Amino acid sequence: MPINTSNSNVATRENRIGSITGYVGTLNDLASQSQCGTLKGCSRCFSQSSTCLSSCGLGQLSAIRDVAIIHHGPAGCSVASSNSYYMTKVMAKKRGVTSNTVYVGTDMNENDTIFGSTEALRKIILEVNERYSPKAIFVSSACATGIIGEDIDSIVEDVRDEIGVPIVAVHCEGFKSRIWATGFDLSDHAVLQEIVKPPRAGVKTNKINFKNFFESARPEIIEMFKNFDLEPVFLYCNSTIEELSHLSESLATTCICGTLGNYLGNGLEEKYGVPYVRSINQCGIAGFETWLREIGKVTGRSEKVEKYIEEQRAIYIPQIEEVKKELVGLTAVLGMGPGYTFEVSRVLDELGIKVVWALAWHYDKKYENGDVPPSMKYLLDNDIDFETSVADQQNYEVMNILNKYQPDMYLSRHPGSTVWAIKNGTPAIYVADEYMIFGYKHTLEFAKTILNTIRNRSFEANLAKRTKLPYTDWWYKQNVDTFLEEVK
Repeated sequence: MPINTSNSNVATRENRIGSITGYVGTLNDLASQSQCGTLKGCSRCFSQSSTCLSSCGLGQLSAIRDVAIIHHGPAGCSVASSNSYYMTKVMAKKRGVTSNTVYVGTDMNENDTIFGSTEALRKIILEVNERYSPKAIFVSSACATGIIGEDIDSIVEDVRDEIGVPIVAVHCEGFKSRIWATGFDLSDHAVLQEIVKPPRAGVKTNKINFKNFFESARPEIIEMFKNFDLEPVFLYCNSTIEELSHLSESLATTCICGTLGNYLGNGLEEKYGVPYVRSINQCGIAGFETWLREIGKVTGRSEKVEKYIEEQRAIYIPQIEEVKKELVGLTAVLGMGPGYTFEVSRVLDELGIKVVWALAWHYDKKYENGDVPPSMKYLLDNDIDFETSVADQQNYEVMNILNKYQPDMYLSRHPGSTVWAIKNGTPAIYVADEYMIFGYKHTLEFAKTILNTIRNRSFEANLAKRTKLPYTDWWYKQNVDTFLEEVK
């Protein structure tokens, strides 16, 4: 589907690429239905709380240095500001830079929701611009503003000439999509719409856009890319508006997670011809090598990439194979976003660990270019199959699966989920850092982490003995799809 940057709104993942939040079956069936276009999602007649897409969208934008986020909604909707504080204070300090990004809530009240508050929003935008002098302003809607039809686009256009810096409306109404990752698309759309400029004539660079979350492996990635005469531009954590304005001049775009970077990569390719590196991600041996080779192919550096791969394999493969001997035959359950669930499943298979069930917090049927996600295609092409479900952080379903299969370990990218697994007596690994399984070095460290986790299970065993869980025997005896209903 073409990306339309003349409109500030973005179609949800459900409508744009057929994403779903409800499914129970097998990996093979899920992918097969995706390929032939017959996949239908399911709804739940019972659902626990999930995540609001505004947290994902505004969390991304607030990571940019020296900008202003104006969240037009009730005070409670500004809870995402805590993430902004973390990005501007902690992550910027860790990088050794200063960020003056501000997050402002307009604090809508009952009167505002009845009579509207566009004039108040206009005054707030002008005041924020005068007081903080941001390099760009992102004006976001909330559920309340969306419900009453508050026209933030008109206000943005009305003040544009007075502001003097890029300003864009971001439609972050949480009710518009069940898939929180739609927020990532909204932030990318805002950047593509207002910040990125056409490439300057005659400018040649060796830069490669690298979309990630928190740039925790920044020094390592920079050193690695020096082997290929490439300079990574990390997005969006600690980015500047000046850097973002020149993304169209880069040699290529890649990302740490397909869910996170798919929209931006496709947008830059479609609008400016910047190649988007579509491959399985950098987790594990096969992922790292496939990713590097695709970068080499796209940027004309295949010879340098092959030399690097050969050198690194000689160092790390023997060590990984040695640790693998103690991992073969173990079983695992996973619960992560789809950009990691099916990638980490592949890594576990490489290490000889059997995945008995994998939960994805949502599932993208096909990406913008019409292809099934590369991670899914790899598993299919290599005849890797296991039971799979799509559940937007429905922890009661995770607990049902853990109780039924009694795996050796549970892996998740969300700490709340790992806590419950541990209370159940299941050793859990929190795959928090996006670079935890990056390349050979971190795949070796990941394998050792698994080994340490399964060798000492006393903490989980003791906690489980002393914890009374809210789940009854009735629930543990149910099939995990008990509350699923096919969408008609």
